[in-house]
Amino acid sequence: MEVCPLANLRVNRIAEQMKKELSDIISNRIKDPRVGFVTVTGVDVTGDLQQATAYITVLSTDSQSETLEGLNKAKGFIRSEIGKRIRLRKTPEISFEIDESIEYGNRINRLLHDIHHDE
Repeated sequence: MEVCPLANLRVNRIAEQMKKELSDIISNRIKDPRVGFVTVTGVDVTGDLQQATAYITVLSTDSQSETLEGLNKAKGFIRSEIGKRIRLRKTPEISFEIDESIEYGNRINRLLHDIHHDE
């Protein structure tokens, strides 16, 4: 089954819009003290627009689990805010995950740096 490029474009547009709105909601509307400096690095939305996974980074790696708890507690509020801001028939269920890619990139960078200095 071939996916229509226009449908794919729409999913990507919705994912980008959700990323922008999530960033604003988390930084300006969430009052939970567990949710500190959070950056939304990306959002993946399923083709049927039923599920969305928001990838986040947290300034302090010590508070990652607390931040996820706070965001999961506020999930209903966040979803209703997204529903008000983005016109969709049904607002996707949102899940939050820590974005490991930045730390992974930093680790590779350190390894390359170490190799270069050992020569």
